[in-house]
Amino acid sequence: MAIDPDEYRAQSRTTWDEMAPGWQDRREWMLSITGLVNSWLVEQADPQLGQTILDIASGTGDLGFAIAELVGENGHVISADFSPAMNDMARRNGEARGLTNVEYRVLDAESMGLDDDSVDAVVCRWGYMLMADPAAALRETRRVLRTSGTVAFAVWATPDRNPWAAVPAMTLVQRGHLPPPVPGAPGIFAMGDPARIRELVTDAGFAEPAVEEILFAFHYAAFENLWETLVRIAGPLAHVLNGLPEIELRATRDAVALNVEPYRNSDGSYSVPAATWGVTSH
Repeated sequence: MAIDPDEYRAQSRTTWDEMAPGWQDRREWMLSITGLVNSWLVEQADPQLGQTILDIASGTGDLGFAIAELVGENGHVISADFSPAMNDMARRNGEARGLTNVEYRVLDAESMGLDDDSVDAVVCRWGYMLMADPAAALRETRRVLRTSGTVAFAVWATPDRNPWAAVPAMTLVQRGHLPPPVPGAPGIFAMGDPARIRELVTDAGFAEPAVEEILFAFHYAAFENLWETLVRIAGPLAHVLNGLPEIELRATRDAVALNVEPYRNSDGSYSVPAATWGVTSH
């Protein structure tokens, strides 16, 4: 069944507003694991002194902050997220760092309201695949980006390469709490196929993109840490889990624990593989 785009957008905004406190609480942990993706995006965007850079789906703001330090006092970073709560978290984090060259804006990437040809580069970490209309978002990205500018973004590879998310999602499907994925619908793996990435990017008016695989793993000290991550920051999965009756929530927790057992280390910690596509175009 096709999704209603407006309904999806409203629910997504609500979900990510709910997730904001958890993302803030687990910010340092997330950076310790996914910081290499931020570094890759910064390197590809190649920010220069005085430039204006747009960070789409900025979350708690850290990718944009790394860029802000490179564009200097005369440069400008637009830290944009369509979740007001996430945008507020980014603002607080940026102010705590004393950054004065970052502007915080609540923007929908599908219709940003920015001027044509107004930014020198665009970065987006794990945002486009979650949007109701990623094609529209990429067209908007092309519109606001200067002719010589670069877009650098990350999207998750296919479920088989990402058991950290696929295993809990599969468990929820098995227990009847989530429908099976609908091809073409927005979601964490919606842009997992490089052919789909290339189609969306070139149809938006960009050159043929360079696509690079970035591999890492999510590390959890114990299952309790893995579970807390699921229920506090895992977006739509967390929203579903937090809505379950207590008895079923416990049963689902036990089922997830059983299904992630192959990733448990001898000391009781967990290391669960992850794979993301890094994409660059002009």
